[in-house]
Amino acid sequence: MLNTYTYPEFAYRAPPELGAAAPRQVPVVIVGAGPIGLTMALDCARRGLPALLLDDNNTVSIGSRAVCYAKRPLEIWDRLGVAQRMVDKGVRWKIGKVFFRDDHVYTFDLLPEPDHRMPAMINLQQYYLEQYLVEACEAEPLIDLRWKHRLTAIEQPASGPALLSVHTPDGDYRLAADWVIACDGANSDTRRLLGARFTGQFFHDRFLIADVVMDPAATQAKPGPEASANLPRLGSEPERWFWFDPPFHPGRPLPDGRPGPSSVLLHKQADNVWRIDFQLGWDADPEEEKKPEKVLPRIRAMLGPQAEFELEWVSVYQFACRRIDQLRHGRVLFAGDAAHQVSPFGARGANTGVQDCDNLAWKLKLVIEGDAPEALLDSYDTERAFAADDNLLNSTRSTDFITPKNPGSARFRDAVLELAKTAPFARPLVNSGRLSRPTPYVASPLNTPDDGSFTPGQAPGTPCADAPVHVAGREAWLLNQLGEGFVLLAFGAGAAQPVQAGRVQARVLTVGDDLIDTRGLLAQRYDARPGTVYLIRPDQHVAARWRRFDAVAVTAALQRCLGGTVTGASP
Repeated sequence: MLNTYTYPEFAYRAPPELGAAAPRQVPVVIVGAGPIGLTMALDCARRGLPALLLDDNNTVSIGSRAVCYAKRPLEIWDRLGVAQRMVDKGVRWKIGKVFFRDDHVYTFDLLPEPDHRMPAMINLQQYYLEQYLVEACEAEPLIDLRWKHRLTAIEQPASGPALLSVHTPDGDYRLAADWVIACDGANSDTRRLLGARFTGQFFHDRFLIADVVMDPAATQAKPGPEASANLPRLGSEPERWFWFDPPFHPGRPLPDGRPGPSSVLLHKQADNVWRIDFQLGWDADPEEEKKPEKVLPRIRAMLGPQAEFELEWVSVYQFACRRIDQLRHGRVLFAGDAAHQVSPFGARGANTGVQDCDNLAWKLKLVIEGDAPEALLDSYDTERAFAADDNLLNSTRSTDFITPKNPGSARFRDAVLELAKTAPFARPLVNSGRLSRPTPYVASPLNTPDDGSFTPGQAPGTPCADAPVHVAGREAWLLNQLGEGFVLLAFGAGAAQPVQAGRVQARVLTVGDDLIDTRGLLAQRYDARPGTVYLIRPDQHVAARWRRFDAVAVTAALQRCLGGTVTGASP
């Protein structure tokens, strides 16, 4: 029954720069080949930018680690050509259930609206995710993926490229990088080498992750105690179950004698692996709690004595909500956990890091090719720092609800949970880890304000909603038609003409000509009528929208997306 995943070891290759008299200059160096660094490299390559990717290890992450991937990151990976493999292997889900002690409080649906290409969520072990991304990177000629290459120093002269020192098993070498993207995790060496501030809040509670391999068919088929009811029923769609103060996992007493808060999270991954998170309390000993003689009784109490399972991976974590002071430090840009760290409740870590990549790659391409000023990269900090703060706020609120800090907070939490059983108004107050959703860039300097005639749904700064369409008589999806450049999505034949700012053009995609809105869902989701025009950014976010095409206004909006300045000669 034990999962037999074999961790790959990737080949180290001696770099050609060893012994070189001068550092070789490259446009982009990415540090860290985890999910974010690998995604960043693929996005650069997809846009025609060569990327050199360094990692000090030579395998994928050990243990399942991050497991929940949301709809928006899946749409980004779909643009990069890797999502379908993840979706096929992963466990799709959208339903969550919340329990308080013995009672089912309520059920929520992450994607009640049908007709989207990507699911609301998939659960997939991080080692699979990284393996698929590595294989995609190794097949991409514009990516130079280097294993066992560790960044040891970085210098930023007053002008010119950043100078990097890299250590390998065969010796050290130097690189000159026009731009460096740090994707090297919460303990980022790049951040340490630059002395960048990384501040926020640490939480004292500790949590145990137990990845359990089991066949629920065998477990649920046996007669026995009711404890097996803590597994989602066979034949049902996969679901996320979260308990507050479950009877099978009582909380540890607090220093003042009050019973401490307790919670448990259960959801399924690929290969019949189930992720169980147990809240341990503030004074739990991490090393003791990871021992099998401590872990197994907790699982038995939850699943019943007759459950058949094996442990695949166990870890104890204590989390923080913090972020870097600036996502851009000169020629170094930070993404993923190197830039911001959140609690695992809500699946915000990897999901928001993938959106960092989506935001940065197109801007970097425009700057490197001389079609936008370096100042455009400051909008990366503006937009993604705003998103990071939104995620930190939601993550902190989740943690405060799950682990109340005083008797008053505990009474409030318990009252909300009791009310939520019968009163719908209380359910939005329940926070078992509000799940990851993309943050609209509502105050972005790249947005062109609306004229007030639209509903809010697809406002400037919002990621584009997908919708089913027909292209050349075949079923298709809107997002797959947008590509990686600027697009004018025009509703009605002749509703728009291409516009250009310097060498950057926004092509026209006409609804009713290039694609057919056969079911009317596209017009509905975009509040469109004949003549409506949307300017879509290369990261598939709305930049502006109008009820009628105006070449001057649209060109000005395009220039605004380029940082307000048009550079480069006309072709």
